[in-house]
Amino acid sequence: MSAATVLRHMPPPSDAARKRRHRWWIMLGIAAGAAATIALCVYGLTYYILPADARLLSPRHAVLKPSGRIGNALGIVGGVLLLLMYLYPLRKKWKWLSRQGKTKNWLDYHILMGLVGPVLITFHSSFKLSGVAGFAYWSMIAVVASGIVGRYLYGRIPRKLGAVEMSVDEAGQLCADLALQIRAQNVLTEEELRPLLALPSLDEVRAMPLGKALVVIVALDVRRSWALLLLRWKVGVHVSGHEDVSRALTAIRKQAALSKDALFLGKVQQMFKLWHVVHRPFSYSLAIMATLHIMAIMFLGYF
Repeated sequence: MSAATVLRHMPPPSDAARKRRHRWWIMLGIAAGAAATIALCVYGLTYYILPADARLLSPRHAVLKPSGRIGNALGIVGGVLLLLMYLYPLRKKWKWLSRQGKTKNWLDYHILMGLVGPVLITFHSSFKLSGVAGFAYWSMIAVVASGIVGRYLYGRIPRKLGAVEMSVDEAGQLCADLALQIRAQNVLTEEELRPLLALPSLDEVRAMPLGKALVVIVALDVRRSWALLLLRWKVGVHVSGHEDVSRALTAIRKQAALSKDALFLGKVQQMFKLWHVVHRPFSYSLAIMATLHIMAIMFLGYF
C-alpha cells in the first residue's frame, strides 16, 4: 500500500485512544447484557417454563411477574434503554446533539441498547405476549429485526475515517493498493486468491433486482469468510510465526470485502433508502404501543 494511502486511512494516535475507549465501553455493555441474561435464565428458568396457572404457585412469582420487584425493574431498565435508543435518529435533527461524538459511535450505542433493551423487556413480560403489551412486544421485535438488516447494509457502504462514505474511485484506488500489497508479499498463489476475489461483472450487478442483489451480497460475504477460515486453517501453523502471512490474509480480507462493496455500492445505497422507508413506521409504532402500555399499567395502578 502506498504511503499516501496509509496516511489517509490511518487514524491519529488521539483518535486511536478514543476508539479503544469506545470499544471497551461497548464490550462492557455487551458483557453486562450477557451476564444479566445468563443470571435471569439460571434464576428464573424453572418459573418461566411453567404454565400460566402454575406460575401463581411458584415462590418466584412475586418477584418475576411483570409487576414484581425484578420484573418491574427489568421493564423500567429495558424501557429506558429503548427510549435512549431514539437519541440516535434525533441526533440527525438536533444540531447541538449532532456535534457530540462520532456517528459510528452513536450507532454502536444505538445497536447495543436496541439489543439489550428487548432482551430485558422479554424477561419483564415473563414471556406472556398477548394483548396490547404483546402487540408492543412484536413491534419491538420488528424494529430489532429491521435494525439488524439496516446495520448490515450500513456496513456494506465503504467509508473513510469519520464515517464519511468513500466514492467509487476512492474505493477502487484502495482496492488497487491492497492488491499490490498482497502480490508484493508473494505468500499466496493466484489459485488460492481466485475464490476469495471472484466477483460478478458490473453488468450482471446492474441487471440484478434488489432482492437478488442482497442475496448475492450475503452469499459472497459468507463464501469469503468460509474461504478465509479454510485458508487460515491451512496455513495456521505458520501464521503465528510469520507476520507476512498474517498481513497478507488481513489485506486479502480487506481487499475482497472492499472490491465487493464497491461493486454493489449503487445497489446497497438503493436498499438503504428503501430500508429507511420500512424502518421508520416500525419505530413509530413501537413508540406509540409502548406509550399506550405504560399509560395502561399506570392507570391500573401497577406502577
